[in-house]
Amino acid sequence: MKNEQVRKKHGFRGQQLIVIPRRIIAEFLSSDPITHSLYITDIGYFPKALFHHRERSHGVDQHIIIYCAEGRGWVEVDGVYTEIGPSQFAIIPAERPHKYGAAEDDPWTIYWIHFKGSTGNHAVELLQKRGMNYRVSVNYHESRMQLFNAVCFHLEKGYSRDNLRYVNMLFHHFLASLLYEDKFGAVAGHKNRDVIDVVIEEMQKNINQPLMLEDLAESAKLSVSHFSALFREKTGYPPMEYFTHLKVQKACQYLLLTNLKIKDIAAELGIADHYYFSRLFTKVMGASPNHYRKREKR
Repeated sequence: MKNEQVRKKHGFRGQQLIVIPRRIIAEFLSSDPITHSLYITDIGYFPKALFHHRERSHGVDQHIIIYCAEGRGWVEVDGVYTEIGPSQFAIIPAERPHKYGAAEDDPWTIYWIHFKGSTGNHAVELLQKRGMNYRVSVNYHESRMQLFNAVCFHLEKGYSRDNLRYVNMLFHHFLASLLYEDKFGAVAGHKNRDVIDVVIEEMQKNINQPLMLEDLAESAKLSVSHFSALFREKTGYPPMEYFTHLKVQKACQYLLLTNLKIKDIAAELGIADHYYFSRLFTKVMGASPNHYRKREKR
């Protein structure tokens, strides 16, 4: 950067910066059963952060996410330099030497979070798999920024235990929006459906039909083998096992919300043999339909 003398760590017009007192982290956040797995230590917002620059030769003991809303900047982690632009975020793992800063000609506006916890390393690994060189691109969702703003809003109200639990539950949701953007975007009204999403909707609409694997592959306009491989890659399950799970999910609703007999529930799900249905339900739920109904309605 050219203007060495005006480099800033923080101090930007309209900024927001919240640092959780380290005593509170030590006495509560790091040991509470709800928060110890993942919790925020610092959070902030720097608009048009001209001359923003940080350098930590030994890293810090928190993981860092820097989300760029506008403008441009850069990060360097373990000597790997990466430019960051709008709707991209950088992930900086804990204890890694790093530095970052705003572009001089178009300084970034950033939302940033430092976090720790027993599952923090795994969360960072999952985030890194979504991108390359510590950078991940995401679509802009107003709902995601509302989550971030809600965390800041409540943290500014103080550090009561209920408040800290609540904001860190919100932080889980914020992280999920970065990790599983397709699912978050669908709820937020941005439906970029692929062929597997379409097939799952087809399963839901035809939950009362005895669909076969060939039927599902045909609706996807794919060979059975290619379709099965794509489906398992996205969902973690073979297509017919997934369809069975949907049927059992629907069966649970019938068992809890209606007085239908087991054979009638089986018929509603397109299964002619109610004994087979009972065996299928028991395998998935670990209890027979009758036992499940009695247990859950107590």
